[in-house]
Amino acid sequence: MKTLLLHFNQINMKNTYIIMLFVLVLAGCTSNPAKQTGEQKAFSGAPGEVKLITLDPGHFHAALVQKSMYPQVDATVHVYAPDGQDVKEHLARIQGYNTRQENPTAWNEVVYTGNDFFEQMISGKKGNVVVLSGNNAKKTEYILKSVEAGFNVLADKPMVITPDLFPMLEQAFTKAAENKVLLYDIMTERYEITTMLQKELSQIPEVFGTQETGTPENPAITKESVHHFSKIVSGNPLKRPAWFFDTTQQGEGIVDVTTHLVDLVQWEAFPDVVLKKEDVELVAAKRWTTDLSPEMFQKVTGLDQFPEFLKNSVVDNTLKVYSNGEINYKLKGVHAKVSVIWNFEAPEGGGDTHYSVMRGTKCNLIIRQGAEQQFKPTLYIEPAAGQDIKTLESQLSLVVPNVLAAKYPGLKLVKLSENQWTLDIPAAFKVGHEAHFAQVAEKYLKYLTDGKLPEWEVPNMIVKYYTTTEGLKLAKK
Repeated sequence: MKTLLLHFNQINMKNTYIIMLFVLVLAGCTSNPAKQTGEQKAFSGAPGEVKLITLDPGHFHAALVQKSMYPQVDATVHVYAPDGQDVKEHLARIQGYNTRQENPTAWNEVVYTGNDFFEQMISGKKGNVVVLSGNNAKKTEYILKSVEAGFNVLADKPMVITPDLFPMLEQAFTKAAENKVLLYDIMTERYEITTMLQKELSQIPEVFGTQETGTPENPAITKESVHHFSKIVSGNPLKRPAWFFDTTQQGEGIVDVTTHLVDLVQWEAFPDVVLKKEDVELVAAKRWTTDLSPEMFQKVTGLDQFPEFLKNSVVDNTLKVYSNGEINYKLKGVHAKVSVIWNFEAPEGGGDTHYSVMRGTKCNLIIRQGAEQQFKPTLYIEPAAGQDIKTLESQLSLVVPNVLAAKYPGLKLVKLSENQWTLDIPAAFKVGHEAHFAQVAEKYLKYLTDGKLPEWEVPNMIVKYYTTTEGLKLAKK
């Protein structure tokens, strides 16, 4: 009897275990719709689940990603780089953020600087997101091999600097999709408040009308950017690496800063629209140099002579850098012009500047950032030719307080003259260029949690880099 009772209890226990297991499996299937469809979300938004790897940092943008901390990001960051001044400058910037008096960060940088740094990064798998911002000569290869190895990649612009490497970038996006990782570039200018408001107004037909198509001589959209080799970053004079002035390593201006400008043309004029390479028609392109004396070069690099790899760009003891460029093109029939200029140093009280025009059938939206604006970006609204000024003013008086101010509290319409208005933008929205890196990072973290980018982002990144690299090819003809 005792043996029979023991056997009966074992059967009950076994049946109970099977029932419990069945209930758990059933609960798992019904409570997680993602598993029902076979989808696996790599990120949940949990604290510290994102583990950063910084690869070969050589540009100060790599550090700006870490100027703020994020709950979702682990404080330990693994850095893989060749030993040298670039990585030392990067670590010094991070240390500066860690030791600043106001809101210090608490990053723990674990550094590997062996000659096999890239192989060690790939095999070590110490993180799940690779941050890339540095020498651009190998960046496209770094991107491809990183996504092939299953890493997500957050890359500074430009992702590619020559037409011959563009197919490798396309391959990287294909491989990222196959491996279910997110490849994304850092487009900070989407977060500048006057640009955001320019986009908002251009989408309101009562104010803007419809987008003009323009002509090569009078484009419907113009984006111009002026940058400076000598500048202040995070409160300190910026020391640039010598390779920054070698266009085979940094890239020419026409494929570097113009990346932002082409991105803004697409993002503002065709929001949420999936673009393709066939939508782009190049009209004209040109490039020219900024000339630097040995004294200028020494001021920004600390070097008292031009290194050997720059000698082919030195004429009569002057370094000639192809940092300036312009592309005139059509996007889905709309004429656009993007241009970048690099000067050595900004005027007193000035800095990098942005000029932008979007021409609509009812008004023109213009961003100016010159001496008259005290070098601060200012958005102006001006009536298009032949438009009734009072009708436009009436629409603006409705739209700004009732539509825009609902999204941007405190925003006000200011009349400057009979045919010109501007927007009084609260200081809270003027966070500055360096803060935009945290905004991009936070957006990227959200995409990681969502498990995907917006449908239009990847095809439009491909179109963007197609435009810049083909623009370079045309400018060299």
